[in-house]
Amino acid sequence: MSKTKLLLDVVSDLHSLADSVQAIADVIAGNTPDEMESRDTSDAPAKPPAKVVTQEQVRAVLAEKSCDGFTAEVRALLEKHGAKKLSEINPDRYAALLADAEALQ
Repeated sequence: MSKTKLLLDVVSDLHSLADSVQAIADVIAGNTPDEMESRDTSDAPAKPPAKVVTQEQVRAVLAEKSCDGFTAEVRALLEKHGAKKLSEINPDRYAALLADAEALQ
């Protein structure tokens, strides 16, 4: 296959990608009639979905804080939340631990 043919294929793929991105942007902006009709118009405020915090997210923040010189504080936070290491902490407590860790300065 020639380089010109490959480049033409890439250009064609980029055009398709741009069309797809534009369609998604239109839906998000609410520019499609179908989207406007299917929206919920109830007066009740929508409840945002609960943010799920993963062990990996908490581990990344704790590692960053530890590297920044807060190793003793990180250990204290782990003990505050009932464990000596992150793997022992109940996943339900990840959000609170993450908030505490982000507050370290």
